[in-house]
Amino acid sequence: MKTLDDLLSEGVSGRRVLVRADLNVPLDGDRITDDGRVRASVPTIKALVDAGARVLVAAHLGRPKGEPDPKFSLAPVAARLGELLGQDVAIGTETAGDGSVVLLENIRFDPRETSKDDAERAALADELAAKADAFVSDGFGVVHRKQASVYDVAAKLPHYAGRLVLAEVEVLHKLTEDLQRPYVVVLGGAKVSDKLGVIKNLLGKVDRLLVGGGMAYTFLKAQGHEVGNSLLQEDQLEQVAGFLKEAEERGVELVLPVDVLAATGFAADASYEVVRTDAIPADREGLDIGPETRELFAGKLADARTVFWNGPMGVFEFEAFSGGTRAVAEALVKSDAFTVVGGGDSAAAVRALGLPEDGFSHISTGGGASLEFLEGKELPGVKVLED
Repeated sequence: MKTLDDLLSEGVSGRRVLVRADLNVPLDGDRITDDGRVRASVPTIKALVDAGARVLVAAHLGRPKGEPDPKFSLAPVAARLGELLGQDVAIGTETAGDGSVVLLENIRFDPRETSKDDAERAALADELAAKADAFVSDGFGVVHRKQASVYDVAAKLPHYAGRLVLAEVEVLHKLTEDLQRPYVVVLGGAKVSDKLGVIKNLLGKVDRLLVGGGMAYTFLKAQGHEVGNSLLQEDQLEQVAGFLKEAEERGVELVLPVDVLAATGFAADASYEVVRTDAIPADREGLDIGPETRELFAGKLADARTVFWNGPMGVFEFEAFSGGTRAVAEALVKSDAFTVVGGGDSAAAVRALGLPEDGFSHISTGGGASLEFLEGKELPGVKVLED
């Protein structure tokens, strides 16, 4: 796999370089509420700018329906990227002078970007390739997608892995091929169905699996506990029961919450009580792991040498129900292990809770890509770079 440093050594002054970045940030109107992905894109773009390249950046925002939609415009992102780079970033379709940066408008405004038709994606990739002399893949959050600006254009131009993609891939290989034990994985988030593949694959690799968040209630129900109004995926109970049995057979320590904050409803100001997981009232729903579980999980992380964490332990957006997520994050900050935060809501929680980002070995920018890699799936946007 050729890298950005290989491209720089070839010389890029005056050359047009297309960079696929992941600038899919959360917005409140025109205000970016978490600029982590924009900041993560800066090292690659700045290196090209400093070397005199004419940089054209392709990225997406949200899920527009294959046509222009003002609420998904990348204009706020262009402004923030310009602030971080210390120069103007225009939105357009053509590169400008040496050392310039132009951001294409949301690439998903074009339906061909995400088309399942190879010829349609190839046509868009041809148009993109015509604007550049080289392609740099630096949007790790999209490398699990076979899309025109991620996969197809790489096959049409000299292609290189950007610094972010290279760092992410190195971390994932460390989690699968060069890990130190005990290896502990912490999974949370709302739905167990989102993580079926990764759980199945990890049961053959991990020493401990800690499960929290909304997905924990399906595990608790599979153990025979009543979970009240808590989030429950009844159609996954058989699958989860199988996981519990397999973990036992393999000697994997699968740790579930022993207490939760059982609330009267899903609201920031909902009243709640701490209850054991075998005594959740029928009219309440669990919105966070309880204090005993926080101590339990922290203890299970204490001797770990490698930790992967994906998914919050509760509704961290509500202050009253953010304590479980904070407890896990703080346990990782204190740990001497190689700690990886697997993108998505986990990364957002770290920043929202004001925790030091340098307290973790790595915070991924791509939750979906990380999970698919850990499922054992091939990442098309990485595979295409490997020639």
